[in-house]
Amino acid sequence: MRFLSVLRKYAREQKRDLWVLGLSLAFAPLFVLIYWMMTGGNATTSYPILVVNQDTGIVLSNGSNYHAGEEAVQAMEAMTFKDGSPILRVRRIQDRSEAEALLRERKAAALVILPPDFSQVVVESQLGDSFPTTKVELVGDLTNPYYTVASVMAITAIDSYAVSATGEYRPIGLIETALGDSAARTEFELYIPGLLVLAVIMTLFQASMMVAREIEGNKLQRLRITRITSIELLGGISAWLVLIAILEVVITFGVAVSLGFRSEGDLWIAIFVGVITSFSIIGVGMIVASFSKTVSQAFVIANFPFAFFMFLSGAAFPVPMGSMFTLWGREFYLVDLLPPRHAVIALNKIFTLGAGLEDVAYELTALVILSVLYFTLGVWLFRRMHLN
Repeated sequence: MRFLSVLRKYAREQKRDLWVLGLSLAFAPLFVLIYWMMTGGNATTSYPILVVNQDTGIVLSNGSNYHAGEEAVQAMEAMTFKDGSPILRVRRIQDRSEAEALLRERKAAALVILPPDFSQVVVESQLGDSFPTTKVELVGDLTNPYYTVASVMAITAIDSYAVSATGEYRPIGLIETALGDSAARTEFELYIPGLLVLAVIMTLFQASMMVAREIEGNKLQRLRITRITSIELLGGISAWLVLIAILEVVITFGVAVSLGFRSEGDLWIAIFVGVITSFSIIGVGMIVASFSKTVSQAFVIANFPFAFFMFLSGAAFPVPMGSMFTLWGREFYLVDLLPPRHAVIALNKIFTLGAGLEDVAYELTALVILSVLYFTLGVWLFRRMHLN
């Protein structure tokens, strides 16, 4: 039958390109892996919050010490999902400025500050002689998608504790303090920092396919006749791609502003962040091209790092954080190995919190280190696989 002949023909042709077939078959399982990483392998998400417990406690009439603030913190820690996993990952911290720095870096979703008179108010409410009140302060970046859930859970735990300790009377009020301009941001404005980073990430396809185009059809052989060096070739390609990345950031920002986006920081810092990020993306593009023989192969392979950058950097979706280790008082996460992750945090600081260059020094340092690493690896692999 001619049908079987056609089937055998394309099966034989596919054998010549098993690399692309394997990648196509692996793409959907890759998304299963990515979603597993996004959820931490669990069906539930624990929200990291910080607590500054200023409660001084009180000495009761029987001589014992009563610390209602500590019991309120324990109430937050005791909140769990049905499977027993904690809803809130509570971290006690002493310094408010340090806590706010962690909020700006999105290492935590919210900050709860318990007042010094917390125990005093609870005890007086128990005695029923008066109806005192105090205020619990809630601090956070209101543009952080995890802030709403984490803050509601924290206040629910504190309120439930206060009611159980005093009866039906609720002595605890709430003060909400928004970081920067986060309270005034519209839903539309929340997406712009991630979309700007996504615009830079899109150069991955340009980088991989542009380099692969030189490989396809033995164009590299003809370039060698001109005695062009690998540094000149890859340097020229990289310079053009950096210009494209700058253009993408400027155009995307311009469209966003024309539609109502407001930035608290300077555009030039955002462009600077985009330029540094683009070098890491170009480096990954060269890594992709190193394992490609055709433009179509490069396009298929490029989808894999693109998926990681898009889903695990925070450019399109919030990413749960699971700390790998702590060094010099700073927590490090697996997703910190992705350069766009630091770009997203930096742009959120710039656009929402009005951060200057010194305020995003850590993110810029991480971007520079990772960009040098990825770019150097990309150049080395390409020279080894195709130029030597």
